[in-house]
Amino acid sequence: MYYPKSQIKTNLYTNGGEFYLSTTKEEYKGYYFKVSDGSYFTGKTPNDLPNIELLVVSDEYWDLTSQTQNGGNFQQPADNIDGYVFGTQSQNPQSVDNYNILKGTPPTTLIPYYSPAIPKESDYSVKEFRRYFCKKTNEVRYTEIDKKQYNLLIEKSDDILWSLYHPFYLDWQLVGNKQQIAQTNKNIVELKSKREKLPKLGDYLRHDYLKYYK
Repeated sequence: MYYPKSQIKTNLYTNGGEFYLSTTKEEYKGYYFKVSDGSYFTGKTPNDLPNIELLVVSDEYWDLTSQTQNGGNFQQPADNIDGYVFGTQSQNPQSVDNYNILKGTPPTTLIPYYSPAIPKESDYSVKEFRRYFCKKTNEVRYTEIDKKQYNLLIEKSDDILWSLYHPFYLDWQLVGNKQQIAQTNKNIVELKSKREKLPKLGDYLRHDYLKYYK
């Protein structure tokens, strides 16, 4: 495969629960890279072979597969902390459509799926960028989403299941004194949690207040 360097985000890493291998359907942990069309592949770079395509998975996907593949390669991620459930797994539109069909929801109605914004060099120039999230209204389940999904939720668009989710954002600090950045982001999370009644938000973020720090 060949992609211009400008279209590749390299040296990304996952601890699991986000992707599975398109070939064996096993959960993937390790380095990966992302290309501009939204595809993901194993390896730090395209030169780090083999480049196996990675597919994103959803909370619903884990629920469905765990019922039929308890003896297989899939395992339910341990995302239930002190009785709270966090939506850390990611989805793709196709898996959402499949799940919607099973649940009787129109395929065109999107369920918010994990799709985090990644800071660009221009964001580092201004020293901050905006991260988008939503919380399920009837339970403590968070999902980091992209700006497009956030806007659909804010607009209460029929294209997304807006009635069950509360959208919000965090203005995330990227550059500066390391300790000050960590404390500032921690304060931002705690203030947002208090103002918008978002319990255990820090736990969902795994208290990683230096994420994307440079």
